[in-house]
Amino acid sequence: MIFASFRSIGAYYPENILSNFDLEKMVETNDEWIVKRTGIKERRIANEDEDTSDLGYKASLKAIERANIDIKDIDAVICATLSPDYLAMPSTAVIIADKLGISNVMAFDISAACSGFVYLLNIAKSMIESGAKKNILIIGAEKISKIMDYKDRSTCIIFGDGAGASIISATTDKSKSILDVSSFASGGHDELLNTPLDTQKMHMEGGEIFKLAVRSLSNDAKAILERNNKTKEDLDLFIPHQANKRIIDKVGKYIGLKPEQVALSIAKYGNTSAASIPMAVNDMYESEKLKNGDLILLNAFGGGLTWGSGLLYFNG
Repeated sequence: MIFASFRSIGAYYPENILSNFDLEKMVETNDEWIVKRTGIKERRIANEDEDTSDLGYKASLKAIERANIDIKDIDAVICATLSPDYLAMPSTAVIIADKLGISNVMAFDISAACSGFVYLLNIAKSMIESGAKKNILIIGAEKISKIMDYKDRSTCIIFGDGAGASIISATTDKSKSILDVSSFASGGHDELLNTPLDTQKMHMEGGEIFKLAVRSLSNDAKAILERNNKTKEDLDLFIPHQANKRIIDKVGKYIGLKPEQVALSIAKYGNTSAASIPMAVNDMYESEKLKNGDLILLNAFGGGLTWGSGLLYFNG
């Protein structure tokens, strides 16, 4: 039987740091308020001449190297982003593939906002297990700064730029597999988090999003564990979307996790949407808190509204 395996992780963090103290000079806010409300201390901002595809390309190089895979063996490239290089086409995935020297394979983008990486896992798992593909490069890449209004305190304090990537490969070993992925959407709250075409700047109703996120994430995280006969004790790490520390704390408490089981990188990078989870996974990997064979639970919520979870063994 063929299973899908999470084979590697890589990330790229732009060099420019935008701290809370920098934001104090740009908008009516302060470091103490931002940290208390979000847990964020700083975020990374890409250079003017850096595109979303550049961030994704650099993260992909690391993921490919760590997977020890030949580029010619990658048979699909999929990117999740809400800040693509172009408005409609070509896709950012196509551009990343070209920069990597990958040609004549399927390449496309998906739009699921902050849930993008979980959606990618679902797609890649299905393709691998059906036998359609053997090695898929998935990328969450965002240059959110280009759609950010730095006069809007409700959004500019939260979001940052970055990218994360992973190789998903076929395996016959279930102990190295992606056990389960759940993905959901409900379009009835589109007014709460969106990017209007006329302004091309992000708009968010933070208070309402907070309440919906906590409820949806908590219920889905608990459901995927129960569905796979796993308990909180079985988990090595819970790696949620890094949107807001208060959301993460509430969901972790609902599941009953210990603080050391919960991955936190939001203080350093803020909310990087589709790049958030792979960047957090990479942080855990590089700090040696995530090891080969660990069972991890991923959990995300984003505009759409979209949400979902992934339960998998790390095979890096």
